[in-house]
Amino acid sequence: PSPDPAKKVAVVGSGPAGLAAADMLNRQGHSVTVYERDEKPGGLLMYGIPNMKLEKANVQRRLDLLEAEGIEFKCNVEVGKDVSTKELQAQHDALLLTVGSTLPNDLKIPGRELEGVHFAMEFLRKNQYALFTDREGKLKSQWSGTKVDAKGKNVIVIGGGDTGTDCIGTSLRMHCKSLVNFELFPRPPDARAPHNPWPAWPRIYRTDYGHEEAAHLQGADPREFSILSKSFIGTDGKLTALKTVNIRVEGGRLVEIEGSEREWPCDLVILAMGFKSPEALIPSQLSLELDQRANFKAKYGEYATSVEGVFAAGDCRRGQSLVVWAINEGREAAAKVHTFLGGK
Repeated sequence: PSPDPAKKVAVVGSGPAGLAAADMLNRQGHSVTVYERDEKPGGLLMYGIPNMKLEKANVQRRLDLLEAEGIEFKCNVEVGKDVSTKELQAQHDALLLTVGSTLPNDLKIPGRELEGVHFAMEFLRKNQYALFTDREGKLKSQWSGTKVDAKGKNVIVIGGGDTGTDCIGTSLRMHCKSLVNFELFPRPPDARAPHNPWPAWPRIYRTDYGHEEAAHLQGADPREFSILSKSFIGTDGKLTALKTVNIRVEGGRLVEIEGSEREWPCDLVILAMGFKSPEALIPSQLSLELDQRANFKAKYGEYATSVEGVFAAGDCRRGQSLVVWAINEGREAAAKVHTFLGGK
């Protein structure tokens, strides 16, 4: 237990890293307050992962348990805007930053400004906002009444990975007209290649739930490999097509194949190309040192940033990763915060 139960800790961000850390710190006897800019805690567990993959009732059940155990959640509070980091430092004995990696990689090609080109998280989050209702069935969320709707549209999802698959599954449930998934690199082999031996991660061809569903509905796997997007095409400011070229790998470089240009009709393009770093507001206010990828610099296993009493864990420290890694880092960082506050 904590030597001083009055020690106060602010956890900024309520995704898996923040929730795991808050749970451990609360068990050690600290007074824990979690700050979340959305109206519900949970981060990507609540807003980024679709319902068919993670039912929100399960997330809410865990949140209710944490709150019942004494953790305070302050939602609709954006740290850096609604409350400054300096205020949090003054009011708490330690700060733990678990804000995730939220700046998406963009596709800066001609026509990017056209209506119909959206980031994956904008697409997924707005849909989730629309799905949240109160017990009387009335909308009660930050939803503005509009969402990125795939119904009846020709959809192209650019990028693979879990987020891309979630965009595929969500588009299908919205009853899109057609769906294609572009991947920049060649199709992986069905079995390990000679240059990819055990125990390295097997770079092999995999099929996720979104691909299976699209294949069932459309008759074929939606993925197109070795495709480079060249420009968005539109009329009257609205997206109508995407121009691409096929590529091949030569000497470790991607080379365009002459004569392979093609225009793909589309009304909606979803950019699911990963995330590059956390947002800059909080580290600039705290004067935090960043690493070469603009993540919060804090040694793995220690989690202390360049500012005394400020710690960082999860994607904002390690870069975009998996939920299990976020939980692991949140728990480990909580132990370091506990030690910093005089615990054993």
